[in-house]
Amino acid sequence: MGQQVSNALVALRELGAPDEIRALTVDRYGPATPPRVNAHIHLPPNFSAFENVQQAVSLAKTQNIGVLGVSNYYDFEVYGDFVERARASGIFPLFGLEIICMQNDLRSRGVKVNDPGNPGKTYICGKGITCFDEMTAEAARLIDVIRQNDSRRMVSMIDSMREIFAAHGLETDIDAKAVIEMIVRRHGSPRETVYLQERHISQAFQESLFEKVAPEGRIECLNAILGTETKAKDTGDYVAMQNDIRSCLMKAGKPAFVEEAFVSFSEAHRLILELGGIPCYPTLADGVTPICDYEDNIDELIGKIKANKVYAAELIPIRNQVAVTREYVTRMRNAGLAVTAGTEHNTLDLIQMEPFCKDGDVPKAIREIFWEGACVVAAHQFLTLNGEAGFVDGDGCPNADYASDDQRIKAFAKIGAAVMHKYYGSNE
Repeated sequence: MGQQVSNALVALRELGAPDEIRALTVDRYGPATPPRVNAHIHLPPNFSAFENVQQAVSLAKTQNIGVLGVSNYYDFEVYGDFVERARASGIFPLFGLEIICMQNDLRSRGVKVNDPGNPGKTYICGKGITCFDEMTAEAARLIDVIRQNDSRRMVSMIDSMREIFAAHGLETDIDAKAVIEMIVRRHGSPRETVYLQERHISQAFQESLFEKVAPEGRIECLNAILGTETKAKDTGDYVAMQNDIRSCLMKAGKPAFVEEAFVSFSEAHRLILELGGIPCYPTLADGVTPICDYEDNIDELIGKIKANKVYAAELIPIRNQVAVTREYVTRMRNAGLAVTAGTEHNTLDLIQMEPFCKDGDVPKAIREIFWEGACVVAAHQFLTLNGEAGFVDGDGCPNADYASDDQRIKAFAKIGAAVMHKYYGSNE
């Protein structure tokens, strides 16, 4: 990854001197029409709707996405390919990551944060990371702890799944190595970059079911294994079957569940800062009914986010109704949080690239807030690559050069818009 990413980061850094870019913001220098934005997708070898990076970037270009952000789990080797293909397609790249951690105080009180099935379990994102090529010693240590914890859990879970399938007459030889090989075959990813997720495991066992059971017998066989009826609409509905395998067998309280070993919230927060990023709270909202207790009061949620030194939030609107999206995003932005949006594309459903809501398009005013948030991330990337203070500092505190959260967001958005405009011009 090193040279490829280094060259790309140098190209972003050298779009202009920071003072030159700031001077351009006086005249509101930026794209005449804000491009479409998707600040959060997953690329292989993460579980992904995309076969490869080229497919993701090509679809983004075809669908007029001008800003595309990647938020992979725990390995960033693919970012080299991503940034080169994004540059060639005139798409501005945003770099991020996603981390799963545990807030033990909330767990002990049974408080669900942004995972509906596990009290205390918390997803947190990092936006605008720039130190993923040459990590600090602390970042490398934390990444290694996460990888080892996850790898041990995935091995145990695969063993349990194999026993469950065998108990229902479906013998398989699936182990961790076999699942990794499946990913390598599908995506061409280097083996050393593959870290397994629950969705990979459910895919492997669904594919084994399809291989060993004729179409007319699949539903009956799967129902017996699940102990309930699959939501699959027909014998070829592999996406629904994968989701059912995961939810009915692998989640907390289910027969193949293996207790997770998490880093703490403070360690996840530290990792994002060590990678040069902005901590960002991914909001589930009405992605589950009822809304998780941590999130059901928006004003209290915002207070808790800020108390944790988090000054950005994100939604995946496909989970949310338009009215709920509007309410959460507006209240968060008015309270001084930068807000972004994405699609994740972390199932095999190849949905459209521009974020949309469950029941309709994202309203124009909300799209403008998402564009502003993407500009904030772009500015943070650019300034930190040039050795200047970003949206937050190395301790996660807001940049002290601005009198208010609103002023800081607006100033960084102007810088980010100018950076993007320079970038688009340099790629013409």
